[in-house]
Amino acid sequence: MSNPSGQVVEILIARSPDSEMLSVPQAFAVPGQGLQGDRYFLGEGTFSPQPQKPDFELTLIEQENVMAFAAESGLKFTPAQARRNIVTRGVRLNDLVGREFSIGAVRIRGIRLCEPCNHLAKRTLPEVLKGLVHKGGLRAQILSEGPIRVGDEIRLTTQ
Repeated sequence: MSNPSGQVVEILIARSPDSEMLSVPQAFAVPGQGLQGDRYFLGEGTFSPQPQKPDFELTLIEQENVMAFAAESGLKFTPAQARRNIVTRGVRLNDLVGREFSIGAVRIRGIRLCEPCNHLAKRTLPEVLKGLVHKGGLRAQILSEGPIRVGDEIRLTTQ
Protein backbone atom coordinates (compact mmCIF):
# COMPACT_ATOMS: atom_id res chain seq x y z
CA MET A 1 0.00 0.00 0.00
CA SER A 2 1.38 3.40 -0.92
CA ASN A 3 1.92 6.08 1.68
CA PRO A 4 -0.08 9.09 0.52
CA SER A 5 1.58 12.39 1.15
CA GLY A 6 0.54 15.98 0.99
CA GLN A 7 2.02 19.33 1.79
CA VAL A 8 1.42 22.30 4.09
CA VAL A 9 0.56 25.29 1.89
CA GLU A 10 -0.36 27.77 4.63
CA ILE A 11 -0.22 28.11 8.42
CA LEU A 12 -2.80 30.34 10.08
CA ILE A 13 -3.10 31.53 13.67
CA ALA A 14 -5.33 34.04 15.43
CA ARG A 15 -4.46 35.63 18.78
CA SER A 16 -8.12 35.82 19.87
CA PRO A 17 -11.54 34.62 18.68
CA ASP A 18 -12.28 38.02 17.15
CA SER A 19 -8.93 38.63 15.46
CA GLU A 20 -8.21 37.85 11.82
CA MET A 21 -6.25 34.74 10.94
CA LEU A 22 -2.59 35.60 10.31
CA SER A 23 -0.58 33.65 7.77
CA VAL A 24 2.83 32.70 9.20
CA PRO A 25 5.75 30.81 7.62
CA GLN A 26 6.07 28.48 10.62
CA ALA A 27 4.55 27.75 14.02
CA PHE A 28 5.77 25.74 16.99
CA ALA A 29 3.51 22.80 17.90
CA VAL A 30 3.21 21.83 21.59
CA PRO A 31 1.45 18.62 22.73
CA GLY A 32 -1.51 19.30 24.98
CA GLN A 33 -1.69 22.95 23.91
CA GLY A 34 -1.59 23.63 20.15
CA LEU A 35 0.35 26.09 18.03
CA GLN A 36 2.20 28.77 19.99
CA GLY A 37 0.52 32.13 19.56
CA ASP A 38 -2.86 30.72 18.50
CA ARG A 39 -6.05 31.43 20.43
CA TYR A 40 -6.54 27.76 21.36
CA PHE A 41 -2.94 27.48 22.62
CA LEU A 42 -3.75 30.42 24.86
CA GLY A 43 -7.06 28.85 25.94
CA GLU A 44 -8.98 31.77 24.43
CA GLY A 45 -10.66 30.16 21.42
CA THR A 46 -14.42 30.45 20.99
CA PHE A 47 -14.78 26.78 21.89
CA SER A 48 -11.73 26.39 24.17
CA PRO A 49 -12.60 23.58 26.57
CA GLN A 50 -11.38 23.66 30.16
CA PRO A 51 -9.40 21.54 30.69
CA GLN A 52 -7.88 21.40 27.20
CA LYS A 53 -8.97 18.45 25.01
CA PRO A 54 -6.78 16.75 22.37
CA ASP A 55 -9.15 17.52 19.48
CA PHE A 56 -8.79 21.27 20.07
CA GLU A 57 -5.00 21.34 19.64
CA LEU A 58 -4.77 21.57 15.85
CA THR A 59 -7.16 21.99 12.91
CA LEU A 60 -6.44 21.32 9.25
CA ILE A 61 -8.35 21.93 6.01
CA GLU A 62 -7.74 20.92 2.39
CA GLN A 63 -7.01 23.79 0.02
CA GLU A 64 -8.82 21.78 -2.65
CA ASN A 65 -12.06 21.76 -0.62
CA VAL A 66 -11.90 25.50 0.02
CA MET A 67 -11.35 26.21 -3.68
CA ALA A 68 -14.12 23.79 -4.73
CA PHE A 69 -16.61 25.40 -2.33
CA ALA A 70 -15.78 28.87 -3.66
CA ALA A 71 -16.09 27.70 -7.28
CA GLU A 72 -19.33 25.73 -6.75
CA SER A 73 -21.04 28.44 -4.70
CA GLY A 74 -19.74 31.36 -6.72
CA LEU A 75 -18.85 33.03 -3.40
CA LYS A 76 -15.52 34.43 -2.30
CA PHE A 77 -14.18 32.12 0.43
CA THR A 78 -10.56 31.69 1.50
CA PRO A 79 -8.68 29.27 3.75
CA ALA A 80 -8.28 32.09 6.31
CA GLN A 81 -12.06 32.44 6.49
CA ALA A 82 -12.34 28.73 7.34
CA ARG A 83 -10.35 29.52 10.54
CA ARG A 84 -8.31 26.29 10.49
CA ASN A 85 -4.61 26.26 11.43
CA ILE A 86 -3.03 24.20 8.65
CA VAL A 87 -4.02 24.42 4.99
CA THR A 88 -3.00 21.29 3.08
CA ARG A 89 -2.73 20.18 -0.52
CA GLY A 90 -2.59 16.65 -1.89
CA VAL A 91 -3.90 14.70 1.11
CA ARG A 92 -7.44 13.58 1.99
CA LEU A 93 -7.82 14.65 5.59
CA ASN A 94 -10.97 12.57 6.14
CA ASP A 95 -8.78 9.48 5.66
CA LEU A 96 -6.60 10.56 8.62
CA VAL A 97 -9.32 10.24 11.29
CA GLY A 98 -7.98 7.75 13.84
CA ARG A 99 -4.57 7.63 12.16
CA GLU A 100 -1.13 8.88 13.11
CA PHE A 101 0.73 11.04 10.61
CA SER A 102 3.55 13.53 10.54
CA ILE A 103 3.78 17.13 9.43
CA GLY A 104 7.49 17.59 8.87
CA ALA A 105 9.05 16.11 12.04
CA VAL A 106 5.95 16.66 14.22
CA ARG A 107 3.81 13.62 15.00
CA ILE A 108 0.04 14.14 14.86
CA ARG A 109 -3.07 11.99 15.46
CA GLY A 110 -6.28 12.67 13.54
CA ILE A 111 -9.19 12.73 16.01
CA ARG A 112 -12.39 13.70 14.19
CA LEU A 113 -13.78 15.73 11.31
CA CYS A 114 -13.98 19.48 11.86
CA GLU A 115 -17.45 20.16 10.49
CA PRO A 116 -18.64 23.68 9.73
CA CYS A 117 -20.64 25.24 12.58
CA ASN A 118 -23.12 28.06 13.12
CA HIS A 119 -20.35 30.27 14.52
CA LEU A 120 -18.36 29.93 11.27
CA ALA A 121 -21.52 30.55 9.20
CA LYS A 122 -22.23 33.75 11.15
CA ARG A 123 -18.62 34.97 10.70
CA THR A 124 -18.51 34.17 6.99
CA LEU A 125 -21.30 32.79 4.81
CA PRO A 126 -24.38 30.73 5.75
CA GLU A 127 -23.66 28.51 2.72
CA VAL A 128 -20.64 26.95 4.49
CA LEU A 129 -22.99 24.86 6.65
CA LYS A 130 -24.05 22.75 3.66
CA GLY A 131 -21.16 23.40 1.28
CA LEU A 132 -18.41 22.19 3.63
CA VAL A 133 -20.17 19.21 5.25
CA HIS A 134 -17.55 16.44 5.51
CA LYS A 135 -15.13 18.86 3.79
CA GLY A 136 -14.50 21.25 6.69
CA GLY A 137 -11.24 19.68 7.79
CA LEU A 138 -9.77 17.63 10.59
CA ARG A 139 -9.34 18.12 14.34
CA ALA A 140 -6.06 16.63 15.49
CA GLN A 141 -3.87 16.02 18.52
CA ILE A 142 -0.21 17.02 18.60
CA LEU A 143 1.91 14.06 19.77
CA SER A 144 5.42 15.56 19.60
CA GLU A 145 6.67 19.13 19.76
CA GLY A 146 8.48 20.97 17.04
CA PRO A 147 8.17 23.48 14.24
CA ILE A 148 5.64 23.12 11.44
CA ARG A 149 6.62 25.02 8.32
CA VAL A 150 4.95 25.96 5.05
CA GLY A 151 6.19 23.37 2.56
CA ASP A 152 6.44 20.55 5.13
CA GLU A 153 5.40 17.13 3.88
CA ILE A 154 2.40 15.38 5.43
CA ARG A 155 2.88 11.61 5.61
CA LEU A 156 1.18 8.67 7.26
CA THR A 157 3.20 7.19 10.09
CA THR A 158 4.03 3.50 9.66
CA GLN A 159 1.70 1.58 11.94
